[in-house]
Amino acid sequence: MNTYYKFAANVFIAQCTEKHEKGETILIETKYGKEHECTVFNSIGTKNGFFYYSITRTDGFNVQEWAKNRAERLKNAAINAEKKSDSYYQASNKHADFLSLGEPIKVGHHSEKGHRKIIEQAWNNMGKSVEFSEKAKEYESRVSYWESKANTINLSMPESLDFYEFELEKAKEKHLFYKNNPDKREHSFSLTYAKNKVNEIEKLLKLAQRLWA
Repeated sequence: MNTYYKFAANVFIAQCTEKHEKGETILIETKYGKEHECTVFNSIGTKNGFFYYSITRTDGFNVQEWAKNRAERLKNAAINAEKKSDSYYQASNKHADFLSLGEPIKVGHHSEKGHRKIIEQAWNNMGKSVEFSEKAKEYESRVSYWESKANTINLSMPESLDFYEFELEKAKEKHLFYKNNPDKREHSFSLTYAKNKVNEIEKLLKLAQRLWA
């Protein structure tokens, strides 16, 4: 049986009981029992009788597609919440003409119960309208976040190899610039931070090479 194994942050590889070849299509079962068809990319190694491989989904689903789907679901949730808000708002105005007259409740009169009920319903419906309006705003704010993630590249994708090679060159250039131009440093730790960035990306690049080179 083939299952997912967490290799690094945001990266899951295949843990297999049998050996596979690069380019081979295999089924991987999630912890929830769902199966995904995946393509074997690189052998990562063996441990405790298991074979480990970097993989890609044959349907093209990745972190970018997940972010797009998440944004789309939130958009729909925002639309539905706005519809509910409008529906409750309309309901709160059902007896607007009567309430606008400002007639006091006639205590003890046969109309007292109905009058109080109308006011209570209008108040509750308006409260629900505001509640769903706030939910719609919350969903919309989260849409922006996930849309910004739709172009994310991380170690879970083969594209990360070219991405980190490019980022490493930029980081090295910045470090060299600060090293040769002390007067251009924004603060006393600029050179240190630039070097740390180089080291960080080098580690990511090594992982990307192991996964996708």
